[in-house]
Amino acid sequence: MTTTLDGRVITPTVFATIRRWLFWVGAAVLAVLIVLGGILVQGAATEQEFFSATNPGPSGTQALVEVLRDRGVDVVVTDSLAGTLAAFEGEDDATLLFFERDVFLDDTKREAALELGSSVVLVTPGFSSVDALAPGVTLAGATDADTLDAGCALPVAERAETISAEGDGYRLLDDAEGVTECFTDGDVSSLLQLDNDDRTISVLGAAAALTNEHIGEVGNAALALGLLGENDTLIWYIPGPGDVDSSTATLGQLSPPWVLPAIGVVGLAVLAAAFWRGRRFGPLIVENLPVTVRASETMMGRARLYASISARLRALDSLRIGSVTRIGALCGLPRAATVEEIVGAAAVASRRPIAEVRHLLLEAEPANDRELIALSDDLLDLERSIAENIRPS
Repeated sequence: MTTTLDGRVITPTVFATIRRWLFWVGAAVLAVLIVLGGILVQGAATEQEFFSATNPGPSGTQALVEVLRDRGVDVVVTDSLAGTLAAFEGEDDATLLFFERDVFLDDTKREAALELGSSVVLVTPGFSSVDALAPGVTLAGATDADTLDAGCALPVAERAETISAEGDGYRLLDDAEGVTECFTDGDVSSLLQLDNDDRTISVLGAAAALTNEHIGEVGNAALALGLLGENDTLIWYIPGPGDVDSSTATLGQLSPPWVLPAIGVVGLAVLAAAFWRGRRFGPLIVENLPVTVRASETMMGRARLYASISARLRALDSLRIGSVTRIGALCGLPRAATVEEIVGAAAVASRRPIAEVRHLLLEAEPANDRELIALSDDLLDLERSIAENIRPS
């Protein structure tokens, strides 16, 4: 241990060293917690995805899937085209539910998926899916209604009678043939059905009707069971990250080879600089300024700034704000009083016409410096007049 002549210890003690490293240990622990938290949040978010068959929350469809299974329907949930193709092997009569939620397939994969199934239910499909299986149908936006009545002779719609309308809407083009529209509001429909090469194609826009939150309302359950329980097997296909074309170059592949090493070197340099300088700076201390800036200096500085940019109206408004505040206090008005109330009180207290007082406090605009000075003098004169009339000597 090293000491100075006056007995002060200058060699760091064990506790001083521990305190010095405590910040870095805490930072490392915090970084680990952030990473773990991100992993947990990502996992939780996956379980809470909209229309997910494994999501028990309001936006999921787990309740519908379990009811279908209780009724003997074999529900196979997939998130990849490969898994969907495998699920359809040996299945002659199976229903395909297809919903491009987060991942949109390329034309080749979409065509391969939409060729599957004897019955296809397209949930809020986009232009490409509609054009492939339901020619003559196009997107039409959302409907304003809360619920929709069947309004068609389709058996599955007649059993449901009424459904929740939340979701997308579709309409028919002029050349459309053989398409049945159900649950229609004007020319916008939430369910359309047609036959395409001996396959039944259903376009369902009211996706929210099948979620856990709304499945028990009106005829939503009857519609869902009728559409999805027609066959013994239901393939529930929502494309996932595995369907993204891996041939697409990533940002790292597009970057020059030296970019990542350079980023690593810069990061290490920043950490080294933080460690080097962070130890030398020490803790922050509060130090009083040795000078006091007088209010008059601030006022003069602002005045010179206004003069340099010829901001006469802004300067006059600053004077008016002060005058209005002081006049309101002189007249005994509350802080919440409006400007019109202050103008009226000032006119009464100064015994001047209210139009003259309003012009001075609100409307007058100086065209030059001389008019600005004159208006400033008028404001002072108004304040003196009010003070003398309210508190006569």
